[in-house]
Amino acid sequence: MKKIRIGSGAGYAGDRIEPAMELIQKGNLDYIIFECLAERTIALAQQEKMKNPDMGYNHLLKYRMDKVLSLCVENNVTLITNMGAANPLAAAKIVKNIAEEKGIHDLKIAAVIGDDVYPNIEKYLECLIIETGVPLKDVKSSIISANAYIGISGIVTALKEGADIVITGRVSDPSLVVAPLQHEFGWQDTDYELLGKGTAAGHLLECAAQVTGGYFADPGYKDVPDLWNVGYPIAEVQGNGEFFLTKLEDSGGMVTAATVKEQVVYEIHDPTRYLTPDVIADFSQIEVIEKVTNQVHITGVSGKEKSGLYKTSIGYVDGYIVEAEISYGGSGCLERSRLAEEVVRHRLIQANIEIQEMRIDHIGSNSLYGSSISEPLYDRERLSEVRLRVAARTADKEAADVIGQEVEALYTNGPAGGGGVRVNVQEVVSIASILIPSEEITIEVTYEEVGKIETQASHSL
Repeated sequence: MKKIRIGSGAGYAGDRIEPAMELIQKGNLDYIIFECLAERTIALAQQEKMKNPDMGYNHLLKYRMDKVLSLCVENNVTLITNMGAANPLAAAKIVKNIAEEKGIHDLKIAAVIGDDVYPNIEKYLECLIIETGVPLKDVKSSIISANAYIGISGIVTALKEGADIVITGRVSDPSLVVAPLQHEFGWQDTDYELLGKGTAAGHLLECAAQVTGGYFADPGYKDVPDLWNVGYPIAEVQGNGEFFLTKLEDSGGMVTAATVKEQVVYEIHDPTRYLTPDVIADFSQIEVIEKVTNQVHITGVSGKEKSGLYKTSIGYVDGYIVEAEISYGGSGCLERSRLAEEVVRHRLIQANIEIQEMRIDHIGSNSLYGSSISEPLYDRERLSEVRLRVAARTADKEAADVIGQEVEALYTNGPAGGGGVRVNVQEVVSIASILIPSEEITIEVTYEEVGKIETQASHSL
């Protein structure tokens, strides 16, 4: 029976590259995916593209492609990634340039576009925001991006037309895996059970080392071997959708029933109705069976007809956040940190600035659980260091700057012994979600080719 091996090369925008390189070299892969987008990631990329139309792709795109492009060619591994972020077209050109610099020939690079619905945002202003229930028009003036979670269609088209590298924008995470499975096995868009099984494989691969022990590790309770060398996962999938999850034998980490079960429930709102643009997956009857060391068999997944709606992430500017910190050490450090808090609170009242939210923590004492829980757990006389953290949200940057200045002024205005001030003010990009009909989205695939007569072809879906 035909089997397809798909590896995970990244689980987030800034993930490390070495485990991906090892997978390509040693994993006997057919495909590798790089899942590098989150809601805020693409909104920030859209901001970057507004400033420079040649930017807006993942900031590690050049670095990653420099490391893996030749390896993919040498090992006949097709690469699929959403590192295009807000600008898949520019990303494809970057990859073409890298390939030419490396002397790579006969490489076809596809850019999948169509997820960016910002040009049509006026059409959706009456849509209700899922998180708040208010109309999208309430944040109209602050909107900077709007990207639909599109599905497999563009990737499948690119693969059918011979693409070696497929670069997308905001594609649903599991779709990066479902697409090559549909392409390889000839699944139909109505094969809901198969698409559901493929979605499970994609869901387990999408966060890379989370399923091989990375986010699982908890020393003394959930020990993970050689976490410093944690490997990324591989899914070996059959045409009937059954698959097992594994990793390279010489990599760190582990693939067990427990690590897989943790990832199964990650970000799942309803296990009977996991909504994706390709299918409504049903994980409620999933079975996770640990057959041999570092090999887990997954079965029991099903699926239902897709909803016909695309979740769409709306990025909008939502004020400013300031974080300001100062450290106190030695005898009485907690009391001095609390006095510093008192000083800051009074100074901000005097400044008469508008603060939307504010939180003050004494890191090392109460920053995780608050004083009511934390105080019984420690002996304040034995505390040797505390870091005061003042975090606040404001509508304008000037107010945020004032808060940071007051913390910095503690250097000379007391209490004694403060040091290591750090002040950071950032614009807040918040995310709202709406649902839009899938038929209103037009997916296009554009190609860059290396080592052939240069062509620019476009295919609309």
